[in-house]
Amino acid sequence: MAYKPPIDEQQLVSDLQNPATAHKAFDLLMRTYGEQVYWQIRKMVASHDDANDLLQNCFIKAWKNIHNFRGDARLSTWLYKIAVNESINFLNKERQRLGLTEEDPDSFLLQNLESDPYFDGDDLQMELQKAILQLPEKQRLVFNMRYYDEMKYEEISEILGTSVGALKASYHHAVKKITATIENLG
Repeated sequence: MAYKPPIDEQQLVSDLQNPATAHKAFDLLMRTYGEQVYWQIRKMVASHDDANDLLQNCFIKAWKNIHNFRGDARLSTWLYKIAVNESINFLNKERQRLGLTEEDPDSFLLQNLESDPYFDGDDLQMELQKAILQLPEKQRLVFNMRYYDEMKYEEISEILGTSVGALKASYHHAVKKITATIENLG
């Protein structure tokens, strides 16, 4: 299950907020959540290099803002929310840079995926990723969190600030679109 850490998050937050233990705690934070956060970002932006840059931005924001963390949500949820926001901001800037509107498909993501030398999936995996990247941004987010990260709708709701019912509908529509895309290949 995603984000069931083998660590005591409350203690980690306390250590992160204490100047005497902050650096060691931050190292633990990155080692514990770095890979999971990287893959969430990577699924959104499709490029290894962009995902690495955004992962660094995410952890820099966490470092700079840990003193504002109140513990209303789990630390991992807070990190995930930072990662999602960083990814959305990046995608919006890319769309603006390329002169695309919200209605335009994110074809630049498909180009990123196809040209990424770090992609190691087979042809079917590539087609699945292409189908996912053709989803509207919100459906793509919900699908990735639910399908790949096996997150509960309640967790996704905390991160995205969307009702559970709306998330279930988004996931259902995403699955239908992906299924139709894959079926049309044959």
